[in-house]
Amino acid sequence: MFNPTRDEVRKFFIESWRKYRAQEVQTPLEHMATDLIQLHPEYHALLDDPDSVAREFSPDDGQINPFLHLSLHLAIAEQLSIDQPPGLRAAFEACLRQRDDQHQALHDVLECLGETMFNAQRNNAQPDGQAYVSCVLRRAR
Repeated sequence: MFNPTRDEVRKFFIESWRKYRAQEVQTPLEHMATDLIQLHPEYHALLDDPDSVAREFSPDDGQINPFLHLSLHLAIAEQLSIDQPPGLRAAFEACLRQRDDQHQALHDVLECLGETMFNAQRNNAQPDGQAYVSCVLRRAR
């Protein structure tokens, strides 16, 4: 199982963005990452700075960790590509029809993924895929 460190994940996003901007060949995963980065222009300057790997983002300071945010987006893109958990793709498409904005629909899914992971950690249990899909469907209404 691939289990990168925090710094490896951050370097992956920085390098993917660098390759995109330099018009270099990217792996399919890097291409997927840069598609997501393009949805977040507020992160571009951060990703242009290799020293941002060491930067701390504290929720106590009201900061969103852009690397975590992009990682969640990437996880969702992977989940949607294989419809895992089953029904997630249809639930996302329902959100997309409701929102008429792909990025907002992805953020609906992201919120549900965060809720699902929080509940799994709180309950010391595996993430509940059915609850995850149900959450996305509720946001589609």
